[in-house]
Amino acid sequence: MAADMRIAPCQWDRSLALIVFRTVLLLFLSAGSSLEAVEHHEGLAYRLEGGPLLYSEHHWRLDIDGIATRIVLYRCPDGRPFARKQVRETTAATSPDFELLDARDGYREGVRSMAGRREMFWQADADAQAMVRDFVPDAGTVIDAGFDAYVRQHWEGLLAGERGQARFLLPSALRLFPVRLWRHDDGMDAGEVGFRMRLDAWYGFAVPQTLVVYRVSDRRLLRFEGTGSIRDPRGRHRPVRIVFAPQSAPAPESGRRQALDALQLPLDGRCPT
Repeated sequence: MAADMRIAPCQWDRSLALIVFRTVLLLFLSAGSSLEAVEHHEGLAYRLEGGPLLYSEHHWRLDIDGIATRIVLYRCPDGRPFARKQVRETTAATSPDFELLDARDGYREGVRSMAGRREMFWQADADAQAMVRDFVPDAGTVIDAGFDAYVRQHWEGLLAGERGQARFLLPSALRLFPVRLWRHDDGMDAGEVGFRMRLDAWYGFAVPQTLVVYRVSDRRLLRFEGTGSIRDPRGRHRPVRIVFAPQSAPAPESGRRQALDALQLPLDGRCPT
């Protein structure tokens, strides 16, 4: 693996804004569930305009070594696994550590805790240098699946029409971006509530918005529309629509075995997705 390279802050690049809102927002499971049982759910990803299945997501949440952990396995339409993400909670629910690996080209990104400090990292492919930058999270920092914790922490206010503000971390840009979140009711079915998110800057009008839809009764994520974390064959982050199936709670022993198998399963680099 290539050595890490630490870089100085860089000037804003509008193209980076196009991938601020990614499926890093898509690992959401119930924050109040017991970790003694393994939780599992699946998502199916399509182009926004429709068409055939692009890939599927298989999510597990369990306790590993006393740490709440989420494992996501991404599969090609034919079932071959090609990417994996692991998310490990920290003392702040909104800013976990995580790592995403895409075996198609070795793309890698994430956030890790190192000897009392935090750093974000990004590697364009298996042959590239890994770019690394230290950062100090605060109460407004949101990282990957921590977005779900943010929504739950501000649920009542958002339902009442309040606008949320946060700083969303994007490893591939090695920086945090100010974002706004608000309730969106257009097109919702009965029992659903939607939230839109966009960049909180004067140039935010040029950035595609993200829509996440929850079921009000139990605050389950039902679907996501926005720029995904899984790239197209040309390495570009593309807009997707991901529909989530109802969550299940498999038997503790079999569910844990499935989750740990997903963590170790070899990834196939030949997926055309």
